[in-house]
Amino acid sequence: MTDKTKILIAVGGTGGHVFPGYNLLKHLAEQKYSPELVTDIRGFKYLNNVKDLDISILPSSPIITNNIFKFVYSFVIIFYSILRAIFFLIFKRPSVIFGMGGYASFPLCIAARILKIKCIIYENNLIIGKANKYLLPFANKILVSVKDVKGIPLKYQKKVFPIGNIIKKEIINISKNEKSSTDKKINILILGGSQAAKIFAEILPKIFQDCLLQGVSLKIFQQCLPTQNAQLKSFYDSINIEFEIFNFSNNLINYFSKADLAITRSGSSMLAELTNASIPFISVPLPSSAENHQLKNAIYYKEKNFGFLIEEKELKDKLPDLIKNFYKNKTFLNKIKQCQSQFSDKNVYNNINQILKDLLNEKN
Repeated sequence: MTDKTKILIAVGGTGGHVFPGYNLLKHLAEQKYSPELVTDIRGFKYLNNVKDLDISILPSSPIITNNIFKFVYSFVIIFYSILRAIFFLIFKRPSVIFGMGGYASFPLCIAARILKIKCIIYENNLIIGKANKYLLPFANKILVSVKDVKGIPLKYQKKVFPIGNIIKKEIINISKNEKSSTDKKINILILGGSQAAKIFAEILPKIFQDCLLQGVSLKIFQQCLPTQNAQLKSFYDSINIEFEIFNFSNNLINYFSKADLAITRSGSSMLAELTNASIPFISVPLPSSAENHQLKNAIYYKEKNFGFLIEEKELKDKLPDLIKNFYKNKTFLNKIKQCQSQFSDKNVYNNINQILKDLLNEKN
């Protein structure tokens, strides 16, 4: 019996990189491959409760340019990380490196190039991330979620393959639950991303209180930080609104099945999951996201009529009226659902299978 082909999946330290990497790992494990995740200490915290997961931790650092001493320090850490990655790859002997973006993926992909190991990078945002941009010359294949990704020079386009969003298979295959037409209450799912947006816990409850006072019937399912549980519970109890609070979880399917509308940050994976599940959403981009990529993600999905966009600074002014309009006329939400129903990432894993097969058959 031959050994399975080993693939290392290098992921950055945020949920937007880690969870697509984890989804990819689960898929590859179902195939003929032997996958393993590699991340830094930031990325590990998202997966430290996952059992039976092959995961390795390597040091990493972004390039810091606003301070000469920090720049030198970050450069030294990156150089050290590449050296560590070289010895790590010599020991692991993978056939392919799969870089999922984020600066934690950079050293492993550079080390792969040095050792002539085949390398694939994946970009799931609408503008290519900084680490992936630096890796463009070194990648054998450049996979993107959609063909509209900005920032990839023309000379690399022949290596670019739009494959879809690497989201949970359960989401792609989720059954679309329809509510009774006599149920006027709006079930709102609030998702703050892996950082459980603090501002959502501060601003949204008061907006919901205003809606209640004007006769809008709501039920709230709110993701928050554990430190926000007591505060939110106390407030929602005081205004007599139906609610359920939960903390960050890698499994949102139970809440997806209950939601009429989602209010969410604008990470590409989350917007793709909501669209695949036919859940209309209001996206509120994180203003501090790198390269303002969340705003670009939100604009893309808004232009496709898959959701609505409200910038954080406009939340208090625009959100109450939008919710009231949805309550009075469900046509708005139904139109979004109709557009979303035409979208699916059902082919993403077949696309990955074919690209991996082709790459492994190529000669170095």
